[in-house]
Amino acid sequence: MKADSMAGSSGLGLRKIELLAGLAPERLDAIARQCAWRSHEKNQAIISRDADDGSVYFLVAGRVRVTTYSSGGREVNFRDVEAGTMFGELAAIDESPRSADVIALDSALTASLPPAGFRQLLRDEPLLAERVLKRLAGLVRLLTDRVVDLSTHGVPTRIHAELLRLAREAGVAANRARLAPPPKHSDIASRVSTYREQVTRELSALTKAGILAKEKEALLVSDVARLEQLIAQAGD
Repeated sequence: MKADSMAGSSGLGLRKIELLAGLAPERLDAIARQCAWRSHEKNQAIISRDADDGSVYFLVAGRVRVTTYSSGGREVNFRDVEAGTMFGELAAIDESPRSADVIALDSALTASLPPAGFRQLLRDEPLLAERVLKRLAGLVRLLTDRVVDLSTHGVPTRIHAELLRLAREAGVAANRARLAPPPKHSDIASRVSTYREQVTRELSALTKAGILAKEKEALLVSDVARLEQLIAQAGD
């Protein structure tokens, strides 16, 4: 890991962070000077579960994955984080050890703000505190939905729901969505608590049914409405 001194010399990089939107340039500069700026290589661990480091990370560039492993070694993915947002705020707020690992999905640049600095920032900027509250509420809702899915739906329906989520995230037009690059079967499996082989079988069945189609370097959801119908029928 190496420091990126150029990025940390001013608040230019922090202008991309949603939480900090609207702050004056001189305020961003002051926050930037409090941060430790680092570049991360693909697959590099940024945060380790149970670590005592409580800094908040602003993701200036790249993508990271929030994940963890069960006692049996199975990977469980919580979410992927895109540039412009933050991660690690839970430990900064409650001063407890980290609850998950964070891994760089590709080359990434982060600015980490110590927990005391983050809490002071929220006290000084009520609008930012409100944004953090809304973000935490959104995470609770997301995890609640996942608990319900895991508790009430079988594996095929959980796979369908994850494909629908990816389709909506990619953008649905004319009842179709193009997922590029195509999601890895192992990633889907870790998100819905199953095995890669089960995902492979289900995606093959959806392809035969005309709901999915393979393209070069992409997976096409060719009938989003039908995918929604399968999920609805499973809940009846």
